[in-house]
Amino acid sequence: MAKPMHPTPNLDQLESGPWPSFVTGLKRLAKDKDYMVDVLGHLEHSYQTRKGYWKGGTVGVIGYGGGVIPRFTEIKNEKGEPVFKDAAEFHTLRIMPPPGMHYDTNTLRKFCDIWDKHGSGLIALHGQSGDIMMQGCTTENVQKAWDEINEMGFDMGGAGPAVRTSMSCVGAARCEQSCYDEAKAHKEVINAFLDDIHRPALPYKFKFKFSGCGNDCMNAIHRSDMAVIGTWRDNIRTDAEMGKKWFAKHGMNELVNDVVSRCPTKALQIKDAKDVRKDAHISSVALNDSQCLEIDNQDCVRCMHCINVMTGALAPGKDKGASILIGGKSHLKIGSLMGTMIVPFMKLETDEDFEQLVELAKTTIDFFAENALEHERTGEMIERIGLVNFLEGIGREIDVNMVAQPRMNPYVRTDGWDDEVARINAKKAAA
Repeated sequence: MAKPMHPTPNLDQLESGPWPSFVTGLKRLAKDKDYMVDVLGHLEHSYQTRKGYWKGGTVGVIGYGGGVIPRFTEIKNEKGEPVFKDAAEFHTLRIMPPPGMHYDTNTLRKFCDIWDKHGSGLIALHGQSGDIMMQGCTTENVQKAWDEINEMGFDMGGAGPAVRTSMSCVGAARCEQSCYDEAKAHKEVINAFLDDIHRPALPYKFKFKFSGCGNDCMNAIHRSDMAVIGTWRDNIRTDAEMGKKWFAKHGMNELVNDVVSRCPTKALQIKDAKDVRKDAHISSVALNDSQCLEIDNQDCVRCMHCINVMTGALAPGKDKGASILIGGKSHLKIGSLMGTMIVPFMKLETDEDFEQLVELAKTTIDFFAENALEHERTGEMIERIGLVNFLEGIGREIDVNMVAQPRMNPYVRTDGWDDEVARINAKKAAA
């Protein structure tokens, strides 16, 4: 039986609304754990004073330089002793999840048993970087918990200025929109950087995320330094019978309002069947015996919206692969950034294709390690040194698909162009 609860009037308020509250879960754990009784008291004190009281420090496990997030209390009495003694330490272990976040129930039960035995019982699936977050543990129990987790076959995740744990969508395992083997790409890349994950040695964090299509279920484009997004480069596939069934159920209003009008590049048109163009880049799906939905694939940007709404009638093309974007991040020095298109299309089918992906990742991280400032993300480095210098540094040719936004000024100066052409030709000849 745990010791008596601390008064928690502020936390109690969070249980009064119509929605489930995390406070209820903490109180349930506190029935059997003195540790959680003091965690609740600690949190209530923060709510009363509107201030956080956890400070960092150094806690690790044998053989690893990162992966444990240390937290020590700053709430002390006049003698310098912790007020909430049983919650004086609240460390977190970051554990790498399997690609696609596939678990069986036996694995989840083992995690719960280990953390109930050595920690607070709080587990977050998953943190912002994708880790399994085993939250709340004393310094004494960190190594004990880790040894049992490691025996299950799991590895420590990244922390600090290091390559961080990656995330990949469920992808090809369960999703018909998948355009490459996300789990394999995830595994190959992470296995190549295990040392950079476990022993922080970069200017700042570096994240990989893998999404199988333009829906980007991992939010990779704006949350990762290197985003691998599934795409295709041939025409959207169509199914006439599925198209007719969809149209019979949903009708013209939904087609116009929810599909055609929402295409960002106006690549869709409703036409009489006899007027559909026969060009190689045109796809069409029958709506009824006389009307078709025409798709101009030259204008299509693979945003997935029409495919999401008309799944089955429309599908990704057969020539599948991935686009690579570099530099996405949340707020830091210069605000949020979307990733910049670096590789418009890369096939990811053979072992050689995946080796090419890993090589690009290594080149990018090497350049980042040598050229970024301390506490600077990849996207901020690119903003500072310029995209051209970054592309030259990683050995990529400039491509029109790398344009971030259209020109704002219609006037172009041409003086110096001849000298630049001569420099480029000389560089190519020397190579």
